[in-house]
Order: sequence, then C-alpha cells, then structure tokens
Amino acid sequence: MKDPLRVIWKEDGRFALEAFQFLYDALDHAVRLAGKLEQEADKRHVTGQELLEGMRVRAMELYGPLAAHVWRSWRVECTKDWGRIVFLLIENGLMNRQDTDTVEDFADVFDFDQAFVESYQPTLPAHIEPTASDS
Repeated sequence: MKDPLRVIWKEDGRFALEAFQFLYDALDHAVRLAGKLEQEADKRHVTGQELLEGMRVRAMELYGPLAAHVWRSWRVECTKDWGRIVFLLIENGLMNRQDTDTVEDFADVFDFDQAFVESYQPTLPAHIEPTASDS
C-alpha cells in the first residue's frame, strides 16, 4: 500500500516530503495550543492562524533559530505555502476543512526571519551544578 503523503508529494513536487510530515506533527501541537485537545474530534478544527502558531512553536522547539532555514530548505518560503500544503491535503482527503477556510487564511501571518531569528531568546538553565574542576 502506498503512503498517501508520498503520493501527494511526488505528484505536486513543489515542497519537500519533510514539510508534509512536519505539518502533521505540528497539527497536534496546534490543537493543544488552541485548547481544543479535549474536545470531540469534529470540534478540534483549528484555523489557519492557529495551525501556523502551533507550527511556529513546534519549529522553535525542534530547530530553534534555524527553523526559517529548515523550512526554506523544504521550499516553504512563506506562511501561505503552508496553506498550499494544507489545501493539497484537503483536496486529497487527508485533512478536513470548514466552508470558511481558504488558502488566504495562511497569507502573511508572520515573517520567518522575524519569528525565528530576530525573536530568538536562548533559554539557559536556572541552575548549573558545579563540576569537580570548579572547586
């Protein structure tokens, strides 16, 4: 049996397979951030902006300030490209949508460099135990 994501990825060819896989991984994150995890499956719908926020948070966790570079290496150049991927998945029956959802919901939501590079704040440990060489 063929993996439906691979089929869509191969047929479309615009974005790397990793982008499709990341979107699915981040979808759970977005549902959780939007406070919809405990709701029934048909009520867990997230908006384009909520999905992008979940994706932004997940990308920062995984890639830190390199997230913009990683996304671009997948040929995802702007937030609207994520909308294009979402609608490819919708058209192929792998995601659902509401009647009001459009690709434009994903347009210009945030700038990758500002979201990942310029706003990056490293998290340092609250307390570091001294090592033997420190004494």
